[in-house]
Amino acid sequence: MPLSELISTEPATGAEFWRSAISDVDAEVAIARAAWPDWGARPLTVRIETMRRFVNVVRQKAEALANCIARETGKPLWEARTEVESVMNKVDISVRAYAERTPQRRLEGNMGARTAVRHKPHGVMAVLGPYNFPAHLPNGHIVPALIAGNAIVFKPSEKTPATGQMLVECFHEAGVPTGVLRLVIGGIDEGKRLVAHPHVDGILFTGSARTGVILNRQFADQPGKMLALEMGGNNPMVVWDTPDVHTAAVLVVQSAYLSAGQRCTAASRLIVRDGMHEPLIAEIAKLVDRLIVDEPFADPAPFMGPVIDDETADGLQESFLELMMKGGVPIKQLHRPASDRPFLTPALIDMTNASERPDTELFGPILQMVRVPDFDAAITEANATRFGLSASLVGGTPEEYDRFWVNVRAGVINWNRPTNGAPSSAPFGGVGLSGNHRPSAFYAADYCAYPVVSTEEDQARAVIGIGLRDTSSKFH
Repeated sequence: MPLSELISTEPATGAEFWRSAISDVDAEVAIARAAWPDWGARPLTVRIETMRRFVNVVRQKAEALANCIARETGKPLWEARTEVESVMNKVDISVRAYAERTPQRRLEGNMGARTAVRHKPHGVMAVLGPYNFPAHLPNGHIVPALIAGNAIVFKPSEKTPATGQMLVECFHEAGVPTGVLRLVIGGIDEGKRLVAHPHVDGILFTGSARTGVILNRQFADQPGKMLALEMGGNNPMVVWDTPDVHTAAVLVVQSAYLSAGQRCTAASRLIVRDGMHEPLIAEIAKLVDRLIVDEPFADPAPFMGPVIDDETADGLQESFLELMMKGGVPIKQLHRPASDRPFLTPALIDMTNASERPDTELFGPILQMVRVPDFDAAITEANATRFGLSASLVGGTPEEYDRFWVNVRAGVINWNRPTNGAPSSAPFGGVGLSGNHRPSAFYAADYCAYPVVSTEEDQARAVIGIGLRDTSSKFH
């Protein structure tokens, strides 16, 4: 039976946090469709100024928004505050990106003709947000799409709807017309109806590869519908011949366990030189033993909170057990301190001699180690995935990094840096099951408007100079 309302609970406590009635998708799309022409016709300067007012509104509500994010996702308050900062920073970045990626250009031609290149918004865009960054990631689609002149129908994850609602309220308070940005509250059924709606001109999706592949297949015969897919990863981190073992361990821990491993760019696979890995593993283990896993507002502040819900925690425990059944040797077990809450401890497992290494995204604090004999084998192992989002090399020589960069298939490739934390001032996206060549962040402007080329003259002139019969001839 269809749900009549949606309830959000706090992962850390299990307490009810928020509830609301399920939205009427058809009605929300109709409102956005009716409001879009006026918004798209407004001067770009007006739309940009509205976005700058949005920053001021978020700044005024920063602590309330951070508290909402922390309570609804379970992430530590300090991390929720950094997410709010990213929401505000997105506006200036998007303004610069729109000017750089979609500028107006005029070229002079022969006999006074001009060629103009301008950009038009697509119309009504559906934005489907994830739960791990429920404000920052959908905001990364919404801001550039609004600047470009689109109307938006935004469906937040059914696991973090309260944050989505608060984000939309900030836009409306800043002066974005209520019809131009609509909120759809609901679950999977509402998401399906939204993306399939005939009056939706594009889908901007952030989420799992499984859902992204379904969307890609669903719209294979509709090439006119913009589809930007930002999906997950099975990301490799290669640590190679580094003299600073402690720093390498810190980078590994940050990459694998930040946000309780619930980042699409989190390190999933640690690739090391066989026989020289023991000091690194020992240092990682010492750090893991010191990591505080606790509720968002705990004192001292935790490094990570729970995963999003009990169902997710159950699935991660089953996945870890499956890795052991395939021959994985636990170095740090995945523990669940309280069976009725989704807190998990960081886990590390040696999969070198496993019968199979599943190529899936384990969206949680599980890191799989693979030992290899040489650098060529490390590159081969890094590429042993259908995903291609992020990869990192820690240590190695400049020549080895060049080889790594050239040969590894990923959209984000770092050296002596974590796999996660990509800058918003650069494009962000992956290949394979990680995306469909529609990178977001600085390149989001590319999928929010399409180029229109016009050849223009002030006065019509035309002549056909060849291929016409001579009407003066008696043989015509």
